[in-house]
Order: sequence, then structure tokens, then C-alpha cells
Amino acid sequence: MTEEGTAPQEVHGRVKWFDPVKGFGFIVADDGGPDILLHANVLRNFGQSSVADGAGIAVRVQQTQRGAQATEVLTIEPPEPVAGQGVLDDLAGDAMPDPADQPLEPARVKWFDKGKGFGFANVFGRSEDVFVHIEVLRMSGFADLQPGEAIGLRIIEGRRGRMATQVTSWEAALREPAHAGSHESSHESSDETSSENSA
Repeated sequence: MTEEGTAPQEVHGRVKWFDPVKGFGFIVADDGGPDILLHANVLRNFGQSSVADGAGIAVRVQQTQRGAQATEVLTIEPPEPVAGQGVLDDLAGDAMPDPADQPLEPARVKWFDKGKGFGFANVFGRSEDVFVHIEVLRMSGFADLQPGEAIGLRIIEGRRGRMATQVTSWEAALREPAHAGSHESSHESSDETSSENSA
């Protein structure tokens, strides 16, 4: 790590714990050393309001008088799967589809109750709810969602309706290249056609 006043250093590690209510948590660096403070504002600048315990994370770290502090989140990877956890009831007997095969859809969180282990979101322009299970949230690298939070969802038709197979922060969704057939792709091509027709 660096001395105060020098450039931050890139550090890779795992989230030890993060509490969105307290507004902070700690990272354990892969190379060892003291815990690194992760403040909620630094996480929000990355586009997430929470992060799952055990998630892989790359951050820029600055050494301060109070110790090592993350100044910027570079990447977040979901935590390793926990052995013995079954698939979701709605997918029991079915192979979990690869989330990358579904288009990323813009959505807003309707509500999420961590204690109940689930919540719902709405895709922009559609009225039906999308079920979000806490295990899908954890596998996506999140610990919790806030009402009104903008997110990206990959969705399948489950036995009881539409359900999320992956959740991303909206900022991460914007950084991802558009998939063929997704809303972004169709808007881009229609915009290009409009530009060509007006030229």
C-alpha cells in the first residue's frame, strides 16, 4: 500500500463484510495486510448500494492516518458458490440457463426484503413484476437492493412468472456491450437508419 500523499495502489481481494445501514465494510487483500475500509460512497460511485460478503473486488487504496481506505472500486466479481446450496425452487429439475444468453434489461427495484429473501423489480416500459431471489442477488455480487434503485436484469420465464437470473448495477450495464436483439441494439440501429435517411 502507499504512504499518505502518494498515488493510490490497485489492490485485489474479497469483501470481508459490508453493511449498507452502517455505510461501510471491509476488504481483505489477497496479498494480506490490514483490512481495507470500503465506504458506501465509494461503492455508490461504482453504481452499487451493497456488495455481497465474499465477493471478489479490485479497488484503488490510499493509506491515511486512519489506515487503508478504498478510494475507487474497479471491479466486483460474485462470491464463490456455497457447497450444498440447492437451485431455486422455480428452476428445480431445469438446468440454470447461462445469464449471458439473456438480454440485459433496464429495471427499477420495486421492493426487496433481505429478511424474506426476495423482492420485485419492474422492467422499464413493462407492467409485470420480475421476481428477484436473494441467492440470485448474492451470485450477482449484491447483498441488498434499495427501492427505486436502477439495475440491469437478465430474466427468464419461471414456473410462476418472470424471474431474474442475474442482477447488475445500472452503471455496469451501461459499460457492457449491447447484445444482439436487446433494446439498446434496436435503438442504435433505428437511430443510425434515421441519421442515414436524413443525410
